[in-house]
Formats: sequence, C-alpha cells, structure tokens
Amino acid sequence: MDMTPACLIFTPIFLPVCTALGMNPIHFGIMMIFNLCIGTITPPVGTTLFVGVKVGKVKIETVFKQLLIYFAAIFVVLMLVTYIPQSSLWLPSLMGYV
Repeated sequence: MDMTPACLIFTPIFLPVCTALGMNPIHFGIMMIFNLCIGTITPPVGTTLFVGVKVGKVKIETVFKQLLIYFAAIFVVLMLVTYIPQSSLWLPSLMGYV
C-alpha cells in the first residue's frame, strides 16, 4: 500500500489506541511514517526498490545483496526510535511541541 492512503486509513484507527496506552501522538506519527518508509524499500511490496531496479536495469538479487547491511542499520534505528521515545522526541521538544 502506498504511504498516503496508509496514513489516511491507519492514523484514525491506531492513534486513539496509542494515546489511550499513553503514547505521545508525535512519537506515534514519527514511528508510523518511519515504518511506512521502510515498507516502500523492502520486499515483498517494496515499490521503490522495484522501480529502482527497473530504472537501473539490474537484477533485484544483485541490488538486494548490496542493501542487506543498510536494511540491518534501518532496523536498528527503528528499534531505537520505537523503544527510546526520547530519541525521536528531542527535536520536537526543543521546538516546544512536546
């Protein structure tokens, strides 16, 4: 699913649940967008990955092998953002949003 429809569909469903569980709405938004961005570059959906392979005229196996280390790094950052909310809320707190 593309990011825009996913945001429009999932936000009204998940935001009330997350806020009821005590999650900051800004933290929820950052996590949701980050997860949706990861979804556009990773298989099986990975529309951006498939478009890049088609434009570059290379095999997806070649590209995917090269990207594995980056996928691991993205996963580590996702875990940090998810389980340490201060890592994603420090900038909004500096600007006075939190």
